[in-house]
Amino acid sequence: MCMKYFDTACDYAMSAENAKLMVFLPKTDREEVKSFILEAEKQWKLEQPDICEFALLLGDKHIGGLTMYFEGDYTRGELGWIIHRDYWGNGYAVEAAQGLIDFFAKKMKLRRFIAHCDAENAASVRVMEKLGMSYVETHGGRYNRSTVGERQEKLYEIRLDGGNNNG
Repeated sequence: MCMKYFDTACDYAMSAENAKLMVFLPKTDREEVKSFILEAEKQWKLEQPDICEFALLLGDKHIGGLTMYFEGDYTRGELGWIIHRDYWGNGYAVEAAQGLIDFFAKKMKLRRFIAHCDAENAASVRVMEKLGMSYVETHGGRYNRSTVGERQEKLYEIRLDGGNNNG
């Protein structure tokens, strides 16, 4: 992600409709989006980043973002995605997330990936299932930025090392 995509990132990251079931979104103003992008750019310069943020492009059009978070020992990656609502339902999240899994499995030898979402986010559940991820659990303790109170969260994982996908 870079400042080149600032305006389009603001469009989906500040949209309550687009981000209502997300923990860190919607962003409250353009400055908050700018700070996020600048921090993502700093992470790219580190030898061992905690997070890698990617702009999702459809041709030359910026339509969303993908994130790969890393655990301290770099044995597991956590996927995240957001797609602009105008592009929902076209399989872009699945295709892009699969690309991240393939890339980080090859580049960093990651063999375990997780993803989670609000229990009511049926679209993200479908993405995880299409990625071949297995359901692990539903638990409480989720607090979305634009919803009130504690929510339920679904956790999925995939292991590329032949291990059990449920633990």
